[in-house]
Amino acid sequence: MSWKTLDDMDMAGKTVLIRVDINVPVKDGVVTDTTRIDRIVPTVKDVLAAGGKPVLMAHFGRPKGQVVPELSLGQIVPALEAAFGQPVKFAAENFEAAAANLKDGEILLLENVRFFPEETKNDPEFAAKLAKLGDIYVNDAFSCAHRAHATTEAMARALPAAAGRLMAAELSALEAALGTPERPVVAVVGGAKVSTKLELLSNLIEKVDHLVIGGGMANTFLVAKGVEIGTSLAERDMADTARAILEKSETTGCTIHLPIDIVVAGEFATGAANETLPVDQCPADKMILDAGPATVEALKGVFAACKTLIWNGPLGAFEIEPFHKGTFDAALAAAALTAEGKLKTVAGGGDTVSALNKSGAAENFTYISTAGGAFLEWMEGKELPGVAALG
Repeated sequence: MSWKTLDDMDMAGKTVLIRVDINVPVKDGVVTDTTRIDRIVPTVKDVLAAGGKPVLMAHFGRPKGQVVPELSLGQIVPALEAAFGQPVKFAAENFEAAAANLKDGEILLLENVRFFPEETKNDPEFAAKLAKLGDIYVNDAFSCAHRAHATTEAMARALPAAAGRLMAAELSALEAALGTPERPVVAVVGGAKVSTKLELLSNLIEKVDHLVIGGGMANTFLVAKGVEIGTSLAERDMADTARAILEKSETTGCTIHLPIDIVVAGEFATGAANETLPVDQCPADKMILDAGPATVEALKGVFAACKTLIWNGPLGAFEIEPFHKGTFDAALAAAALTAEGKLKTVAGGGDTVSALNKSGAAENFTYISTAGGAFLEWMEGKELPGVAALG
């Protein structure tokens, strides 16, 4: 995997078109989480420092090619100005004039690119029209890299192109985790459904040494092994598929780890009465809501024996106490090994990021991706159009 970065580009006096992801949560016109905005600051600052004029392109929500006033990027401007520490110009229309009038040291934000139906169609004429606004194209939106859209794919072919700081950091972290990792490698995959992560599991058992399966997905694998799981969430119709994955893992040399003890309750509710039992002793009227302490201890041993960890999905119903404990304890163990320099840890996916943040483990992970779909497709081994176009 090779791509140019900002350091490879001469940006002095040039207009630099930067695709960013600032699709942030907004309530009553105010941005409630600035994480994605904070992450693009280094790229914008470095472009300015190199004498370039940054023009930001982004989407917001899903207007489906229509102008939807409540999805205007204009409402994001105050949060951008706070992050950059300077004014940000906004072009709701007439992009050409706005870009042409941009002075050295100024920043311009264009209106929501998904107001144009040509964006999601990856229309080359639309991309060429946008490319005329500047001299260099920079993609700093890995989270959109799995989309072949005009501002993520076609524009990279229309102008000299480079990866922004966030994109480059993400690609380097992912390459270190699955491309050319330090072995042994362990992957933790959790979540509700096997059906949504079939391609992921099939790819991982060919690439990693250990695969930990947690959450509702683990229940489906337990069913496949003939273990009674009471009223637990599971895709019983996927049992044959789960068995096939277990069999395939034996030929690839990947060890699959399932829970050995479970935390069960009669209802899915905060503070529900619960007990910890061996995995094969789930009562008929109870549901599995977390991995038990013996499972977590076993995972700590796996983590300690590995050099690289990739994490996507929780081990249990971490959103409600006390069923967060398995996920949090395992995450904190991985974080401690990372802090000691013994383990590289890369994580991604919405639930995963939330769990790592809530547990306090996030600060010690090597890299946490805020990209949902793109992170998952990368783990599945798919080529991402927005990345391929930079090569």
